[in-house]
Amino acid sequence: MIRYDVADAVATITLDRPEAMNSLTVEAKQALHDALRKAAHDRAVRAVLLTGAGRAFCAGQDLREHAENLESGRGLANTVRLHYNPIIELISTMPKPVVAAVNGVAAGAGASLAFACDLRVASERAKFALAFAGIGLAPDSGASWTLQRLVGQGRAAELMLLGEPVDAARALELGLVNRVVPADEVVKAATDLAARLAQGPTLAYAATKRALAYAATHALADSLALEADLQDQCAATQDHRNATRAFLAKEQPTFSGE
Repeated sequence: MIRYDVADAVATITLDRPEAMNSLTVEAKQALHDALRKAAHDRAVRAVLLTGAGRAFCAGQDLREHAENLESGRGLANTVRLHYNPIIELISTMPKPVVAAVNGVAAGAGASLAFACDLRVASERAKFALAFAGIGLAPDSGASWTLQRLVGQGRAAELMLLGEPVDAARALELGLVNRVVPADEVVKAATDLAARLAQGPTLAYAATKRALAYAATHALADSLALEADLQDQCAATQDHRNATRAFLAKEQPTFSGE
């Protein structure tokens, strides 16, 4: 259901329900959250890769389970608050970079998972669909926050209200993804990118994520103040000291993540 592997300081988390396009049941959501939390707290992990098995990245909520909840009167069964919100918050605030390898369809909450990651590498066969309105629902899983920061409020409204699928080329043009590669290269390309980040200044990456999130909702003066605080913290790291010495010696720095 969820595969978890660590190699070269990269934790690879794979949604593994290919027969159901990696749609998310309660059990899958709990397992995904557990895997993300494990990666976030493991000091040996310095970057995370999120992908899906088979032809889909993630088709979002498992609609069979959802339909059963509706029929039994449980509605959404509080899954947004109990499951989706904690998953998205964990990806977004994790003090290490998260890369999505979007190998196929990313729909609904599946698209939101990709948008919450720091970088997205997409297969040329990937498609994104904000399908919430199509089934009479509002957006969830942070899409209203992440999407407009990627493409702007006007484009976000268009994608959410119309729900029209976006192919990989259009996604690259809009800024939904960072790179598009051939289908058989997407996992390798994303893994290479995650491995590169895993060898970088992990604490500086964490500070960068925090600064970006803060500046998105705060005034310039407040953002400048936080930048100063974060810079003081980074200046005290071993990575900064070593990188400064390497620069002066005209050498390539080696980062330990400390």
